[in-house]
Amino acid sequence: MRYAMIMAGGVGTRLWPMSRRNRPKQLLPLIKGRSLLQIAASRLEGMVPAERRLICTGEKFRAAIKEAMPKFTDEQILGEPVGRDTVNAVGFTAAVLAKNDPEAVFAVLTADHIIEPIMEFQRRLHVGYDLVKSDKTRFVTFAIRPTHPATGFGYVERGDAVPTFPGAYFVKRFVEKPDEETAKGYLRAGNFGWNSGMFVFHAAQFMEALSWYKPESYEGLTRIAEAWGTDRQKEVLEEVYPTLPRISVDYAVMEPASQDERIKVCTMDVDMAWTDIGSWPAYGETVTADENGCSANVSTTHLDSRNILAVSDDPNHTITTIGCRDLIIVHTADATMVCPISQAQRVKELREIVDESLR
Repeated sequence: MRYAMIMAGGVGTRLWPMSRRNRPKQLLPLIKGRSLLQIAASRLEGMVPAERRLICTGEKFRAAIKEAMPKFTDEQILGEPVGRDTVNAVGFTAAVLAKNDPEAVFAVLTADHIIEPIMEFQRRLHVGYDLVKSDKTRFVTFAIRPTHPATGFGYVERGDAVPTFPGAYFVKRFVEKPDEETAKGYLRAGNFGWNSGMFVFHAAQFMEALSWYKPESYEGLTRIAEAWGTDRQKEVLEEVYPTLPRISVDYAVMEPASQDERIKVCTMDVDMAWTDIGSWPAYGETVTADENGCSANVSTTHLDSRNILAVSDDPNHTITTIGCRDLIIVHTADATMVCPISQAQRVKELREIVDESLR
């Protein structure tokens, strides 16, 4: 059967001061009053039944997620005691699903992307499920057609087409974040896509591959699965999960699998607008700018200012500027941040040195 898991474990440190330790970015009402997690869940409507949708997140976020997403039961929220990177979030899901349904096929989706149009996303996801259903040794990744030589994303190189599945290709290789000249070459070549971090797997087959490439994770997750649904579930999870090696699913599984004849790594060629909301400039791309390049999610008044992103968590708050250029302004009830757009990647550094109560 089809399942889907939304990864929602990160805090979003580069979206401080809105995103906090106990108020992660995926729960912030950033997009027209809706959270990124709510938007991610809505993309599954008509694709996967509500009872077969899961969220993998930090256990500390469980209460907040249940309040924001009341249709998700406790059983549908896989709470990590601590974050151990994406291979263990995916493996945790695969281990639980494989125990309950040996033929489970599940999509791994993210809670911090804006994807449009939804119909194109769903069309490709449907093909991804079919690829794996017809051959469980296929691991499917979704690659976004690049629009510029981005250096902040990993890339997927397409190989031969998968017969009878239009738009699907076998993967030649994965390439981590390239320099600008290399990225320009990828665009000219035309057979590279941005690695979106979204996948489709056969749950039991993923666990078998994990036993080949990352046996430490496999052994720990197998222990967790054995205790799952028993009175020792919480005890074993809290004992074992923090010991799992921290590594991404790309490094731990997808890259070695792409060179392994036992697995057929495939990629879907997806032509859609895709924004990873991992920083304030990325969020700014979702907000309409005026003729001076100024954008905001609240009321603003600017005098001789240009290229300003103004954000507040108070809809009744007004932000004003005079003679400013290329700035990000983020206002919350207890903290305000101002920085040049060019320095936005340093927000994470700033968060580390502010008072502990503000993190």
